[in-house]
Amino acid sequence: MTSVSTSTAPFPVRVFGGPTALFEYGGLRFLTDPTFDAPREYHVPGGRLTKTAPSSLPAAGLGHIDVVLLSHDEHPDNLDVSGRALLANVPLTLTTPEGGRRLGAKARGLADWESIELARPSGGIITVTGVPAIHGPGMREDVEPITGQVVGFVLTGEGLPTVYISGDNASLDLVREIAGRFGPVDTALLFAGAPRFPVLFNGALIVLDSAQAADAAQILGARRVIPVHYDSWAHFTEGQDDLIAAFTNAGMLDRLDFGDRS
Repeated sequence: MTSVSTSTAPFPVRVFGGPTALFEYGGLRFLTDPTFDAPREYHVPGGRLTKTAPSSLPAAGLGHIDVVLLSHDEHPDNLDVSGRALLANVPLTLTTPEGGRRLGAKARGLADWESIELARPSGGIITVTGVPAIHGPGMREDVEPITGQVVGFVLTGEGLPTVYISGDNASLDLVREIAGRFGPVDTALLFAGAPRFPVLFNGALIVLDSAQAADAAQILGARRVIPVHYDSWAHFTEGQDDLIAAFTNAGMLDRLDFGDRS
């Protein structure tokens, strides 16, 4: 029987809807972009965002969270009212440099390629590195004034798998840079959903579509891809069926894992 090394063995990931997922890594419990509000509308500059489905678990059912990995704090489909309340009870939130300043003492912003070391309960460290992301098409200096700063994350540690969390990134060129430093990746949590808004960038993608998520998986050499950020909101234009089709067309359906959605 072939054994799986500790560094590449898959670990459970619970996906609650939208961009929100929970996993234990190196003995610490990590939560991505917390969104636990009931379905509702949010008024945002230029229009509205509509949440269409509740989280599969209320925030009160999460238990202890050690670290929130927050791609950005400015949009309610990544951090909603309930998510903001949750941050008060989490020891550390890692996010963008600007978001770290806005969110207060328990938050820390990570610039591109900046790392923080976290102590593991059983000894050793987890290194979390902030990696670049662009929330729209084109150059960062053109996109950020409109959609704001976004950060992705790479988690590494001795005897642990390499994990990439993309955040709301639309740039495959940045995925290539990240792969050049950290690839191959064992598990990639890829934000997808192909969101578009006519009032933003002439309707161009502001996060990866399904075919681009498959391209990102190939670039990263990802052994497992867990898509998030493709359901529970009206502005997502592609969903689970599109992801399955795209990964099938790319010959990578065996790498696609939709996580535990209970």
